[in-house]
Amino acid sequence: MSAPEQVVPDCTPSLLRGLFLFEKLSDDQLDWLCREGSVERFPVGPVYTEGDVATCFYVLVEGAVVLQRRSGDEDVEVERTEQPGVYAGAWHAYLGDRVPQTYNNTLRVTRPSTFFVLDATALQEMMRQWFPMALHLLEGLFFGIQNTQQAVSQRERLLALGSLSAGLTHELNNPAAAAVRATALLRERVAGMRHKLGMIAGGSLNRVALQALTEIQEEAAERVAKAPTLTPIEAGDREDALSDWFDDHGIADGWDLSPTFVQAGLDIDWFEQVVARAEAAGLSGALEGAVRWLNYTVETELLMNEIADSTTRVSTLVGAAKQYSQMDRAPYRTTDLHELLDSTLVMLARKIGDVRVVKDYDRSLPPVPVYAAELNQVWTNVIDNAVAAMGGAGTLTVRTARDGDRALVEIGDTGPGIPTGIRSRIFEPFFTTKPFGEGTGLGLDISWRIVVNRHRGDMGVESVPGDTRFRVRLPLQPSADEAAEEATQ
Repeated sequence: MSAPEQVVPDCTPSLLRGLFLFEKLSDDQLDWLCREGSVERFPVGPVYTEGDVATCFYVLVEGAVVLQRRSGDEDVEVERTEQPGVYAGAWHAYLGDRVPQTYNNTLRVTRPSTFFVLDATALQEMMRQWFPMALHLLEGLFFGIQNTQQAVSQRERLLALGSLSAGLTHELNNPAAAAVRATALLRERVAGMRHKLGMIAGGSLNRVALQALTEIQEEAAERVAKAPTLTPIEAGDREDALSDWFDDHGIADGWDLSPTFVQAGLDIDWFEQVVARAEAAGLSGALEGAVRWLNYTVETELLMNEIADSTTRVSTLVGAAKQYSQMDRAPYRTTDLHELLDSTLVMLARKIGDVRVVKDYDRSLPPVPVYAAELNQVWTNVIDNAVAAMGGAGTLTVRTARDGDRALVEIGDTGPGIPTGIRSRIFEPFFTTKPFGEGTGLGLDISWRIVVNRHRGDMGVESVPGDTRFRVRLPLQPSADEAAEEATQ
């Protein structure tokens, strides 16, 4: 035999007065609520869904409810209660069209439940007529908090931009100064080569000797491009040996010549071959002049390499800055996440300092539709926190992988970890563990909003001492609205 269906009670002042939300209202006000609203019974399932137009305000009379928020592709439970009088729904109706009037969560009932239901327009009218002063206070509080968050968020962005700009300026100055210095030295060496060429041309060298000297010069230039990287100890030992060899062959100031030749990868064995070829070409009497001519050649090649390296470094930094800021690019586009991560690491290179960086990239990961500049802000916030947690010494790991229909980005550090007691609060706005004046507590809050609200992704953290990992998951495919936005750009 089935249980009898529960009768829905009539809306009466005594019924509403039993709910804490209405207990201080007058009989006339309760009568008005009953005329404008109704008591309704809902079966197990959703009462309303997050994102839908908010049309009604719900107050629980009897039953059991669950509130859920969307996070990526999952609904996360934020509250479960059977307390009569709890309310949800269009409670922002009093703000009118100044805020989006949509449900900001999903309300479900886990057993048949009874609600007092009031239309959103009636709630707005009630608030404006019955509580004009309270309404002004609520409006001020709501928009005041909103404006404060926006102002502090903007300050957070400006502080980050200032820090990055200072770091970028420093990083650009080093290679630029190196290029200027190398250019000045190169001008001196070219002038010296012209002088030495005049001396050689005015000497007694025949065409065969000059051709042999030119061939040796070309070989020396080629060896510069293939020079090995030596440790300071290895370089010192080779310089001493080559300096002694120069002394043995009557070449003055060998100690001054040997560092340049060692840097170019030219050793004693190579110079022995040069001597043999010089003697065959009739250059034995001009060995010292030939060696000094080669010194000019090697110095010129090394200086040109230094200029090339410096200008390449400048170009790389400018490219990274452009990638990071996404200048001249559509705000929403399909992009390679690795490009964004690399540009952020370059921009933060000065802050990262001596921290060891490990990149564990899954290069098979396809390009992902994102707001690239905003994601760079996420990487900046997380990496900056990781470096700060490690105190400038440790290992920063940046990993990418495919996780089902999502792209996974994991940023880990070897710092002391996040204490269990505060782990659930790290994404709260204005919550920070940094000393006063060093953090606003909005970095991770902004990051969470960008990932979850802006990209329909999810963001979480796992932490034990020595291993903290922030994980960001992003959809590999755009929503219909996002696809339309990208198509119009």
